Amino acid sequence: MENTFQKMMNHKLVAVVRGAAGEDVVTIARALHEGGVHIMEITADTPECNDLIRRVSGEFGEEMVVGAGTVLDPETAKAAISAGADFIFSPTVDRETIRITKRYGVVSIPGAMTPTEILTAYEHGADLIKVFPAGVMGPGYMKDIHGPLPHIPLMPTGGVNLSNVREYFEKGAVAAGLGSALVNTNQKIDDEALKNITKSAQQFAAAIKDVETYENY
Repeated sequence: MENTFQKMMNHKLVAVVRGAAGEDVVTIARALHEGGVHIMEITADTPECNDLIRRVSGEFGEEMVVGAGTVLDPETAKAAISAGADFIFSPTVDRETIRITKRYGVVSIPGAMTPTEILTAYEHGADLIKVFPAGVMGPGYMKDIHGPLPHIPLMPTGGVNLSNVREYFEKGAVAAGLGSALVNTNQKIDDEALKNITKSAQQFAAAIKDVETYENY
């Protein structure tokens, strides 16, 4: 059976759901799943985030990898893990958050930008580094970082869209975080919006369908 890290390497696309109303999160998950995106981050600032993690996990089981995002401290990480989070996303490198996440056997994905931050996060146990905000540097930055640090798996987040997602992978990314380019929670989540989410998920999945799967991490 695949573990969470292997699933992320295989499925590659992570939907970042920020600011969604609680009653919309499960229907968003269904729309994403139908479109071929099987990894979902629910940000910790979402009301009742942990309950939503439980609900999504309960409905989809092994078919959807669900985790918590914007986790700033170990207490928040532990609560999300207790709710069933498969991974913990952080916007920064917090060593205690990494430590508690790994203690409970959950995938740790801190956010970092500079080579020093990226290496520090990895050396303290991070499984995958969220290069954030990736749009500031662009796809070529993945290749630049992998020059001196080829062993560290990178996941660009922030500024990744349909027009550049494939290039990020071609430059060395192993996964990508997709925010408003995939799920725009500023709009009303009605039937039309859900259809658009499914369509966008299909387009993103198609864009990276034949990219190389990295197996050396």
